[in-house]
Amino acid sequence: MRLLPILAAVFLTLPRAEAKSPNILFIAIDDQNDWIGCLGGHPQAKTPHIDALAARGTVFLNAHCQAPLCNPSRTSLMTGLRPSNTGVYGLSPWFREVPELADVVTLPQYLSKNGYRTFTTGKIYHGNYGRAGKDKEFDVIGPPAGVGVRPKEKLVKDTPSKNPLVDWGVFPHKDEDKGDWKVASWAVDEMDKMPKGDDAQPFFLSVGFFLPHVPCYATQKWFDLYPEETLQLPEILANDRADTPRFSWYLHWKLPEPRLKYLQEAGQWKNLVRSYLACTSFVDSQVGRLTEALERNGLADNTIIVLWGDHGWHLGEKEITGKNTLWDDGTRVPLVFAGPGVTGGQRCTRPAELLDLYPTLLDLTALPKNKALEGHSLVPQLRDAEAAREWPAITTHNGGNHGVRSEHWRYIHYADGSEELYDLRADPNEFHNVATDSSNAAVLAEHRKWLPGKSAPPVPGSAHRILTYDPDGETVWEGQPIKPTDPIPEL
Repeated sequence: MRLLPILAAVFLTLPRAEAKSPNILFIAIDDQNDWIGCLGGHPQAKTPHIDALAARGTVFLNAHCQAPLCNPSRTSLMTGLRPSNTGVYGLSPWFREVPELADVVTLPQYLSKNGYRTFTTGKIYHGNYGRAGKDKEFDVIGPPAGVGVRPKEKLVKDTPSKNPLVDWGVFPHKDEDKGDWKVASWAVDEMDKMPKGDDAQPFFLSVGFFLPHVPCYATQKWFDLYPEETLQLPEILANDRADTPRFSWYLHWKLPEPRLKYLQEAGQWKNLVRSYLACTSFVDSQVGRLTEALERNGLADNTIIVLWGDHGWHLGEKEITGKNTLWDDGTRVPLVFAGPGVTGGQRCTRPAELLDLYPTLLDLTALPKNKALEGHSLVPQLRDAEAAREWPAITTHNGGNHGVRSEHWRYIHYADGSEELYDLRADPNEFHNVATDSSNAAVLAEHRKWLPGKSAPPVPGSAHRILTYDPDGETVWEGQPIKPTDPIPEL
């Protein structure tokens, strides 16, 4: 019997092969709200591939973006820094053009410096940022994001906005001609070519889908998943903005996305909802192509998959469509992890932020911490969904406007000091602002303490959806002053 301890001692002294670092498949979906089957944002949403991914991993039911707009949201996620600290609030500029941010080490750069080969295709940063020249963020660059084939003229010709992207409807074309199909195809081809075996270099493959961003074009087969006669429209409350501050309108003062009033009067509400759901189901099918390629290539067991959306999107709630708000419809996003280090079959209700992805991936891959990051690792919740979490999720849209989302409450603070508070257990649709209810004084105080201490001004060159507020001067939207007596635009 003494032989076993001796053998054990010998085994412990032998050199051990280091465990191979896990790969990372990083899937982004543009303008994707919580209309995902496993999230329950719309009862009819059909997303079997994302649902299957959530079932084998951990889905966060209370995940929120750092900014309800593409460029600041993606900049925050990839740099690990809050918009309120960087001042990146608009659709431009690219953060590398800001001297103070030029040397920030982003997630793909950090992984590259630590042995990963980095790939990207589609929309990861906003637009074409990070894809070329001295600002190239990845080792291998695939096709950019795009609509793909599109009609010669807008399908919905009477929208208040002339923006060519603000369009939706059934468009007869081949799915293979869509930009997202081409993005997925490139990613699948790269997985097919990946070196296999113990000596293969770990990869970070980022795949960014464009849909369901407008224009929401889909073929009839995707629309047929959502018959018009049984379609459920979002639940709304008439005059829902009556108890919200006037400042809430300033965050999306004049935008190309139409108001609910137009959709109702033009008979386009159902068409837009069907289009959005149809495009969501199409993107889900492309997620399925990616996960199937992982399985087929024997990569699934050693690949961390993280799927996320950059911000929410309204489809009539709060009397608007689009983003740029601090309510749940504007901030809640899909967030799913699966793979090594992730407990399967979990549904986590703790608040999570997109800012947490960078430190979480470093934690899951056992890489050294980056002390510059402002987010917090989600690994405790990936191991046990019930694990306590100290921090709420904080969303910022331009200086001084913040949403604080805890497990049961949403608190909003606007730059002029006005506030909103919603009890999500009693009022999941955020119909009733209870900020003035004296019984909620302690709840308000608890959430106010999480407001960012710094509100950086917009970085030089900021443009598109920029709002500034001067308590001693003017409120300015897109360079135009807003007067307290100006009527709210009915765009």
